[in-house]
Order: sequence, then C-alpha cells, then structure tokens
Amino acid sequence: MKAQHWILAHRPVGNDYHSALELIKEELPPLEDGQYLLKSRVLSMDSGTRMWMTDREDSYSPPLPLGSKILGTSIGEVADSRHPDYQVGDIVRCYGTWSDYCIVDPRELYSAKISDPVDNLSEYVGIYGANGWTAYVGVIEVARVKPSETFLVSAAAGCTGIMAGQVAKLAGCKVIGICGTDKKGEVITSEYGFDGFINYKTGDVETAIQEQCPEGVDVYFDNVGGPILDAAISNMALFGRIPVCGLITSYISDTAIPGPAKFDQVLMKRLRIEGFFSPDFYHRGPEFNPILKKWADAGQLKLPFDPVQGLENTVTAYSKLFTGANIGKVVVEL
Repeated sequence: MKAQHWILAHRPVGNDYHSALELIKEELPPLEDGQYLLKSRVLSMDSGTRMWMTDREDSYSPPLPLGSKILGTSIGEVADSRHPDYQVGDIVRCYGTWSDYCIVDPRELYSAKISDPVDNLSEYVGIYGANGWTAYVGVIEVARVKPSETFLVSAAAGCTGIMAGQVAKLAGCKVIGICGTDKKGEVITSEYGFDGFINYKTGDVETAIQEQCPEGVDVYFDNVGGPILDAAISNMALFGRIPVCGLITSYISDTAIPGPAKFDQVLMKRLRIEGFFSPDFYHRGPEFNPILKKWADAGQLKLPFDPVQGLENTVTAYSKLFTGANIGKVVVEL
C-alpha cells in the first residue's frame, strides 16, 4: 500500500516550514516481525520537534538527516500487525511519523496501547499525554511548589503552560502567566484560574513581573528561555526554583544561544535551575493519569484544543506553535 509522509526536504530558515517540509507518497515495505502498521488518527504538534530539524549535534536527540520522515507523537489504530502485543483495532499512542499510515517498531520507538480510549483521542496527547505529564512533573516534582508561593509561567496560553498554571493553582499558589496578547491573558484568567497575566509584547517584562510579584517569584516555569528568562531571574525570590521545560527562543537557531545575562543572581538568590524532558518519564503515564483524571473530572484541570483537519494542513498547524496563533493544544486530525 502507499502512504503519505511529511519529510524534511531542507533545513528550515527561521519559521519558514512550508519551504522546508514536503508531503510525499511512497509505497510501504512489508511488515517485519515485531512491527505493526499504524493508521493515524491524531498527530500531536510539539515545538520541541523543531530541534530535530536543525543540524545541531548538542540537542537532546540527533538531527534528522535531510529526506527523513518527520517524527512526532501519534494516536492511531493498528491496521495490521506482526507484533504479538499489538492486535488489529488496538488504539495506541506512539512515536510515529507525520503520515496517514506508518510502520512502528516498539523495540525502537516509544509505543503504548490505550486501554480505555475516550471519544476525543486528542486527550491522549493533551491532559493524558506528554504535555499533561510534563505540567505535573514540572510543578509537583521539579519545582516542589508549596501553598501560598508565587508561580510564574511563560507561554502560559500554550498547552503545557496552561496546564502547569492550573496544577500550581491546585497546589495553592498565586499564578501569573506570561503570554503574547491581552486576549490570551483574559482567557487564562477568566477560564483557567490564573490570578494575573503579563503581555510580553506591550511593555517591559521585568518591571511587569516586579509589579505583579512584589515579594518575588518562588517558581518560574520556563518554556521559552531568552530575554523572558532574564526578566524572571531578576525577580526571583530567595531559594527560588526554575524548572526548564522548553526553550522556544533557541529552537530556530543553528547555534547555541548565550545563557542568562544575569546568571550571577543564581548565586545571589541561591536559585535552583533544573531541566527536565518528558521522554524520561513516559513510562510513568499510568501513575500520573489517575491523578490528572480526578482533577479533570472535577473541572479543575481543563485544556482547550486547536484542531486542524487533514494531513495536508500539518505544516500550517505546526507553524501556529511559533507564531503564537494558538491557545492550548494544536493537533492535526485525520
């Protein structure tokens, strides 16, 4: 059979993905023992995959060679199988490709069956997937938040940021979100429980943080790095913690970005900065999901979705992550 795949035709320049990625059709080889064929239903759009498109060797995974299929988290249905643990009709979450059909080898890439699929399969790349797990681990285990602390999060209207803020609120924190429009700020405060927001495009971020967090920031959940990280470091409280979840300002660079300009504050304020990466705790999904589901069922943890229809529109969906056009989780539905 033939399948359609998005491939990395050229290294993207900045955020020009339409020129760099190409949709091709090719015949799939026969399944080998230990493999299964996935019929894709939902493709997760995640900004971290941008690092694979560069030629940097110092990333969390090697760069994709030109001509490679683009990898990403997929939810789909097993259409054929030569693996004893995966039967035709099983719903799975895995590292697949941006494609309508792809061959998956669980011995090489992450793959897990979903035993209790809900109607909206996108939930398994949202609250009950890597983004929800990242929000939980970053807030509860890395930051170790305490009641009454001040919690600041960047990219606050994005998928992980909007959930991290809610988890911190459940832990009893004062929560401030940094985002790129007043509309996003109004959404996260009126619908998702944030106590305030900062529009980083309309004023001095460092001053705005000081005004909203006069006693200092106990936890800054970093999704972006760059100048916003500097602004946060300047406003950290003594013994503050900075869980580093993403560095979106670095993803489009072919070279490493210099570190914080005010790094001396790490010593002056006795700060702890810790990076964490979701594949390190994928295996703990069955542990996290009952906790997240309890909150979701009670209406205390919500996630908006921004679905885009059709494989042919995948690049348009992906671009939203870097232009700030989305609120919540961007997915492609097939």
